[in-house]
Amino acid sequence: MSQSIKNRGWSVTFAGTGINLALGILYTWSIFKNAIQQSIETGGPDAFNWSIASLNDPYAVCCLVFAFLMIVAGRCQDRFGPRITACIGGILVGLGFIWISQTTGYASWIIGFGVLAGTGIGFGYAAATPPALKWFPPAKTGLITGLVVSGFGLASVYIAPLSQYLLEIWGLQKAMLFFGITFLIVVCGLSMLLVNPPPEHKSEGVAPEAGTTNSTATAQQDYKALEMMKTRTFYTLWFIYFIGAGAGLMVIGSVAGMAKHSMGEMAFLVVAIMAVGNAGGRIAAGIVSDRIGRSLTLTVMLTFQTLLMLVSIPFMGSEDSSAIILVLLATFIGFNYGTNLSLFPSFTKDLWGMKNFGTNYGIVFTAWGVGGFVMGRLSQTLHAKTGSYTTSFLAAAILLIIGALLTFTLKSGKADNAHIPKSAALSHGGSK
Repeated sequence: MSQSIKNRGWSVTFAGTGINLALGILYTWSIFKNAIQQSIETGGPDAFNWSIASLNDPYAVCCLVFAFLMIVAGRCQDRFGPRITACIGGILVGLGFIWISQTTGYASWIIGFGVLAGTGIGFGYAAATPPALKWFPPAKTGLITGLVVSGFGLASVYIAPLSQYLLEIWGLQKAMLFFGITFLIVVCGLSMLLVNPPPEHKSEGVAPEAGTTNSTATAQQDYKALEMMKTRTFYTLWFIYFIGAGAGLMVIGSVAGMAKHSMGEMAFLVVAIMAVGNAGGRIAAGIVSDRIGRSLTLTVMLTFQTLLMLVSIPFMGSEDSSAIILVLLATFIGFNYGTNLSLFPSFTKDLWGMKNFGTNYGIVFTAWGVGGFVMGRLSQTLHAKTGSYTTSFLAAAILLIIGALLTFTLKSGKADNAHIPKSAALSHGGSK
């Protein structure tokens, strides 16, 4: 690979990371939620008038819309390229935040934050990773994926303290207006740097045989979406993603509230520090899975996440909890959650190829949205009824154990060809 090609590849990679650094504002929802709850409790003519059980709804809807619009966004990315797709994302995110800056209405926040911003995040996120992967050899799939998606996880490191500062000096509405205008400009600007390599470009490196310990092996076929969805592996992978993402998003959506009892106004620091773990998990999982395989890395991650959920029960939301323990737990939970966002796109590329990666990963990514919606809504509802996170954490731990067991049925780098039409196999030279 020539130096100019390497430089272009890295510029595309870091442009994608920069876009995700803006779109990762989603992970700061717990700070906005605290501001809304405080407004509800304080009252007044301009106060929010929501039920406590509905506080997570804009976040849950955003996760769901983000995930399902990834299918459309992935198709757009595959067909029209990353620049147009990411620019659409920037415009929609900006409009969504500008919308909610003008209202306290529940329905308006569902539309603005949940639907518009969720759609925009989906388009921007879908366009960030594929062009970067195309500039590098298969042996760097995990690393490049981890770097690009780390921006999304790392966003709260600066957005959390910035949000807290803006809330104090401007209030929630003006803070949303600031984010809307800023991210519209940033995402649309960086989208101009996203470009696919020319058709004659071939990444260096030959993938090892499928099933080896180094799971960077690419699929022998480039599967279309319907072909992918006819494999048993797809449904297993989807369900594991639902579990891993849902458990992490459940904590992320409420972590500031969990820490508020023991940390007061400094609870935003837990969100920021958790983001460091989130980003670190994405990069670490990408590097490790390139060496020891996606499946083994995923098994370790889910098992560790199970232990963390159980250990967290006595501490999350308790007034007597040590701030240091809360920070450590949040960091490790964020780290384990972050590994999902690196491993599953890498799995998708390994198993079903790069040609239709945008569309295929968009479909796989629906698991993330459904997991976030179901677990986020369930956690908030149970907490509103019981005043405790115990039940939701126990449920998440049980699901994580199931997910860890299911990983033993996966063979990273080797797709299940049992249900692939003969025409597809023949057109790609058959299964090996």
